[in-house]
Amino acid sequence: MTPVPDPVHIAIEYTMREDRGRIIAALTARLGDFELAQDCLSDACESALTNWAHDGVPKSRVGWLLQVAHRRAIDRLRRAQNFAAKSAQIAVLERTEAAFFAQGEHEIPDNRLRLMFTCCHPALEEKTRVALTLRTVGGLSTQEVARAFLDKTPAMAQRLARARSKISRAKIPFVIPEGADLAERIRSVLSVVYLIFNEGYGATNAVDRKNEIRIDLCDEAIFLARLMYGYCPENSEVAGLLALILITHSRHNARRTSNGGYIPLSEQDRTLWDHAMIAQGQALLEKTLTKGQVGPYQLQAAIGALHGEATGAQDTDWPQIIALYRLLVRIEGSAVAQLNLAVAVSYGDSAEAALDLLDKIEDWLSQYQPYHAARADILGRLGDNMAAIASYDAALALTHSQSERSFLQMRRATLLVK
Repeated sequence: MTPVPDPVHIAIEYTMREDRGRIIAALTARLGDFELAQDCLSDACESALTNWAHDGVPKSRVGWLLQVAHRRAIDRLRRAQNFAAKSAQIAVLERTEAAFFAQGEHEIPDNRLRLMFTCCHPALEEKTRVALTLRTVGGLSTQEVARAFLDKTPAMAQRLARARSKISRAKIPFVIPEGADLAERIRSVLSVVYLIFNEGYGATNAVDRKNEIRIDLCDEAIFLARLMYGYCPENSEVAGLLALILITHSRHNARRTSNGGYIPLSEQDRTLWDHAMIAQGQALLEKTLTKGQVGPYQLQAAIGALHGEATGAQDTDWPQIIALYRLLVRIEGSAVAQLNLAVAVSYGDSAEAALDLLDKIEDWLSQYQPYHAARADILGRLGDNMAAIASYDAALALTHSQSERSFLQMRRATLLVK
């Protein structure tokens, strides 16, 4: 029988998942040291295991952990070799400690947005930005972050430790940038948030094999996107990303059968879509498109909105979707955008024209599973069963999701009996 976790472990794990970002952000803002804040929060959690078991779980878990972590930081600074250089900082922390904690848990300044910009600094590589944001702001465990990247936990722990150390050594400022720097960093933050959402929605390594959607990552991406939108609601691409995520996530209940089988968009039961979420995304999109500052996230959201408006696959406005994809290709130029254009063309124009588009990007997407799956489907519709089977085989060789593997195998099998 699996042992039931004790209340103390449950309380600590829940608090870290829900409030880790807020605590780390508050500590970093107070201490001016991102790595020290992380280490001292870990110390506080270890202390909580003993103290909460003896004294009971405190009413204000966040306040307790924040105060203990703060005191651990002062102790560490006192023991540091450069104590003399830090004595003024220690004095300030001690002098203002009582006033800081007297304000109460709900009055603790929310510095998570500053924390996001720190985690997404361009000095860090893209994978590290995503991983660090998930761990620090999102509160996912190192094991969960490793699983999201199909990495081993020790390797991910080392990556995160190096990133924290780099932030401290490079003295990356714990601030929201301004001016031209803000525009550049916003793009980095949005990219990270979108990658987080795609990892959750695509679920390359889902815990729940029945639906293979990492709802925790999807919810975290929505939270981060809302946080960004709250800070800069006039930024068109920030609004566009939030709209895109909401509209895409609205379909998650219709993507799997009761036993976990994959259902493509064209065959989904649209009554299972969250139409309130679609409406939220559409409202954001309508508001931001009037500004005339169109970007990739807005265009993808607009395409999703057109799918959301259609009562069925046969009612989809493919000509408008094709036009939006063509604009997206001109702006972004990515091979994936060209792949999506080809799929839209196969439904709104002709399968032959779509195949011509696929031929042009084959070299770029030879190791991309959706490319081969799309090619197989289009070839099947053209009646070239042998070529379609070969493309299904190529897609299956690149498939990690069991539900998608079963779906592709089923489609492949239908070609063998024709």
